[in-house]
Amino acid sequence: MKLKILVGTMTSTADYVAQAIQMDCADLVSDVEITMMDNLDIGVFSEEQAKDAIYLICTSTYGSGDVPDNARALYESMSAQPQFLGHVRYGVIALGDRTYMQTFCFGGKKFDERLQDLGAQRVGEVWCHDASSGTMPETEGAQWCRQWLAEALQTAPAASA
Repeated sequence: MKLKILVGTMTSTADYVAQAIQMDCADLVSDVEITMMDNLDIGVFSEEQAKDAIYLICTSTYGSGDVPDNARALYESMSAQPQFLGHVRYGVIALGDRTYMQTFCFGGKKFDERLQDLGAQRVGEVWCHDASSGTMPETEGAQWCRQWLAEALQTAPAASA
């Protein structure tokens, strides 16, 4: 199985988390592919691209609970060109700051809501990191991802023969 990490970021923190996951979880899956969300659209979730893959949305929150600028086109395309995504299995790492309680981790939560609306199957719960906690999102994100991947691999549909 391939892990496809889609990164939405303004300050590169989500990219650092994705890179830590790529290094720490390479022994669990056949390939870990990191893709910045720049210029992506809903086509990234096509049946062909989703074959033998699980997606991880790794995104920060920007402004008043918005997705980062580089993730906007992908997020908006999911409404502008809606498609049934029942073949997509995914997880979400949402980065935020609890001092903004009204919009804490909304970047990731918005992606999760949109994906579920389109029929995608979330594995596990959305993982939220609080920037004000003083902990490193790279370390905690990689630890969470190892557990999440173990669950995802146990519940993976059998590969077609």
